[in-house]
Amino acid sequence: MNREPTLDDLIGADTTGAERQRLQDVHEQLLEAGPPPELSPELEAGPTLGMTLQKKRVVKRRAMVLIAAAVAIAAVFLGGYTAGNHGGKETKPVAEAVRLQGTQIAPNAEGALQVWDSRDGSNWPMTLTVAGLPQSPPHTYYEVYLFRDGKIQTWGKCGSFRVGSSSTNRAVTVTLTSPYTLEKGDSWVVTRPGHGGAEPGQMVLRPAPVTA
Repeated sequence: MNREPTLDDLIGADTTGAERQRLQDVHEQLLEAGPPPELSPELEAGPTLGMTLQKKRVVKRRAMVLIAAAVAIAAVFLGGYTAGNHGGKETKPVAEAVRLQGTQIAPNAEGALQVWDSRDGSNWPMTLTVAGLPQSPPHTYYEVYLFRDGKIQTWGKCGSFRVGSSSTNRAVTVTLTSPYTLEKGDSWVVTRPGHGGAEPGQMVLRPAPVTA
């Protein structure tokens, strides 16, 4: 039987006190909000082009809500992590949160990447949530690469994933690892195979500009 993840499932039981209560409040608000309403029967059965486009917009909005939730949670965790470090005590397991946007190849795609704290300074667990990427052709995969100094690091592959036929307009969440010593300014991108399967391939998601 499926169940909603608890706060302990997401961050463990190490965080306590006021900081844990703040995260618990955010977690409960997200669970209470739930997914957007389902489409009405009229829209589901509508044969017109306008209704078809409306259905796609609603499905995409649902995926974008999940992306926004992932970014919001990461921002809360990262804020606590930073505050803890400034106080001389590391309190949060999230080291970095990155928002991703689609390139010209996948202009409607968006993503959120949370980089979790590394215990050894070399292996960084990551959670990636994406939406709007086209379905993966058979035997092909999307790849996640380290992005440093404005370039894809061909040696810096961090994992791969697929987008199935039922997930094209839904959010997909995968767990990855960046097994490298990170430097200031590092980020990540998502690519798809180039012609003939060439790697690193074509960039479909890249870091979004940071706004003030």
